[in-house]
Amino acid sequence: MKCDLHVHTIHSGMCTVPLFNRICRESYNDPHRLYAALRQRGMDLVTVTDHDSIDAVEPLRHHPDFFLSEEVSCTTSSGMHLHMGVYGIEERDHVELQRRAADMASLLAYLDERRLLFSVNHVFSGLTGSRTDADFEEFASRFPAVETLNGQMLAVANRHAASFASRTGKIAIGGSDAHTMASVGRTYTEVPGARTRAEFLEGLKLGRARVAGASGDYWKLTRAIWEIGCSLMQERRGTVLLAPLLAAVPMITLVNLALEYEFAYRWGRRIEWMWNGAPRQATT
Repeated sequence: MKCDLHVHTIHSGMCTVPLFNRICRESYNDPHRLYAALRQRGMDLVTVTDHDSIDAVEPLRHHPDFFLSEEVSCTTSSGMHLHMGVYGIEERDHVELQRRAADMASLLAYLDERRLLFSVNHVFSGLTGSRTDADFEEFASRFPAVETLNGQMLAVANRHAASFASRTGKIAIGGSDAHTMASVGRTYTEVPGARTRAEFLEGLKLGRARVAGASGDYWKLTRAIWEIGCSLMQERRGTVLLAPLLAAVPMITLVNLALEYEFAYRWGRRIEWMWNGAPRQATT
């Protein structure tokens, strides 16, 4: 069975870009359209991983092939920001996950108590800010899974994530991280032999999954930003005055990807040194 384990809908809240965080959403994907697209693109199961929200459950709960997940914005023990994927949750779990999001020890204790599968997402991306050596030690010792194939991240970031997961014996997770409809279902996780939702989730926990699909690139990210910008102007007609800013998207994307490449390369080398036993001065 196949499932895209990282997708967003209109319920993922507002974007984090300064100034635009008051008017622009992270995603404009409608849950019904998202479900239909995922099934059409060959997904046997459907989940949604909105940022700190489970509001998409209401329009989708009646589908027997749907299960609830969430991308939790949390804080590592060293104080860094992190996106954690948590899969196969119940609505009551959402309340506890949000209550404990700023306390990693408490959050991990709850996840272990509930036997919930969770992953560190886009681990070699600077999307959520800096990392420390202690963060990677925590990922290695406490997290059962690593997102090794993210459909919006550069291939170099995904390669380092896969290497890190292999070195530390982690479960591999794959998902499109789609904020627009174009990418949904293009990157996914498969559990061979699973016949039901329960068997899929259990197979994930046992590490029987494999990931497949495409990484991110310049054109994919540029298109996604353009699509989000157009959706913003459709929802808020007054923002059409911002349309000229869309011309700057290609350059913004280029700068962002250069920064992402540098982050992935630097931390990829750093992890190689750490796991090869060569101590070096900590960086962020």
